[in-house]
Amino acid sequence: MTRILEVSALEGGYDKVQILYGIDMYVDEGEFVTIIGPNGCGKSTLIKTIFGLATYYTGQVKFNGSEISGFRTDKLVNMGIAYVPQVDNVFPSLSILDNLQMGGNGLSKTILDERIERALGMFPDLKDRTHDLAASLSGGERQMLAISRALISDPKFLLLDEPTAALSPLYQQQIIERIDSLRDQGITVLIVEQNARLSLARSDRGYIVSNGKIVHTGDANEILTDPEIGEYFLGSTGH
Repeated sequence: MTRILEVSALEGGYDKVQILYGIDMYVDEGEFVTIIGPNGCGKSTLIKTIFGLATYYTGQVKFNGSEISGFRTDKLVNMGIAYVPQVDNVFPSLSILDNLQMGGNGLSKTILDERIERALGMFPDLKDRTHDLAASLSGGERQMLAISRALISDPKFLLLDEPTAALSPLYQQQIIERIDSLRDQGITVLIVEQNARLSLARSDRGYIVSNGKIVHTGDANEILTDPEIGEYFLGSTGH
């Protein structure tokens, strides 16, 4: 299996405030990998550092075997990496169609139209509403739009920061199912998620972050069924 992402001894944060301490992790091509952990532990900072949105200090990040440590986001997008932030991830004053077109700056009209059509095929909830303003969408629909826009760049590797945050249980389920289905399109997924059980149930593997370090990694099902991990990181089982 091809290793699409390899992170070694990564340290980073925001300017001089260090958040990450010696992160080692990997993602193989075609995998769905979830990062979980308590609030403020560095989960989001980790994927922001990988994607050039937080301050890279030291360590190594490789994408498809090539060094990308500290690269600018535009260069990473051109290499096939896309990122969907948790908040401020759509332009509310623009239509759905305009938002999607914003994801394809520099593409020919033919290719852009093809990619928009393909993205809307994955999120049919948006297909009949392309002229509606993004501001009129529900939280779940906005998330679908944000993911759709990320797909316009035709990524091979998608990073998502808490895509189900503040959504209804129904939309949480739908969003995770749609993200999982992206693997059928050849897209590898790395997701930071507060709803650990929901995301791990669809994942191949998981990483647990605490205090800026990875404290556990393993098969997703093993993490879900480990009683000690469940008690501390996954919340009450309801039993």
